[in-house]
Amino acid sequence: MTSMPRGFTIIEIGISLVVLGILLAVGLPSFVTWIANTQIRTGAEGVLNGIQLARAEAVRRNMNTQIVLTEAASIPATTGWTVRVVGSGEVVQSRSANEGSPNAQLLIEPANGTTLTFNGMGRVIANPDASPAMTRVDIVNPQGGTCVADGGSMRCLSIRVGSGGNVRMCDPGVAPGADSRAC
Repeated sequence: MTSMPRGFTIIEIGISLVVLGILLAVGLPSFVTWIANTQIRTGAEGVLNGIQLARAEAVRRNMNTQIVLTEAASIPATTGWTVRVVGSGEVVQSRSANEGSPNAQLLIEPANGTTLTFNGMGRVIANPDASPAMTRVDIVNPQGGTCVADGGSMRCLSIRVGSGGNVRMCDPGVAPGADSRAC
């Protein structure tokens, strides 16, 4: 009894490669959009965590503490930040924009408001350098496309800072109403 040689024929391999190519062609655009949206989410969560850390440290230490968007002056503005105690200049923590969100960019209101200072009660106070305090930070990824709010496919996010020190992340692409994600 002779045994048949085992293996794949060139036709089977060719068909497998064609099917794999079709699957990649169909799935790649969705994967690219997913990666871009993930970078926006990571950048937004990083900035939000930095603001919350600055507020928590101000309350914990009962000292004025601030967050400075360290890479906001770069073109384009990116998501790096430093939290420091105002009086001593002690750095509590820093974050680089390269930590999971290299393509996320910031749009800050007011435009030159890169610093936010909290007092020992966790309330927003005037910045020691008399610069305007940031009130809104929008996180976008232009390399991935335009935001849903502008007719694109990117799920851009926004961080809103209230005068009482409350900080909230929201989605400007969601219609206001019953959805808690809306701005």
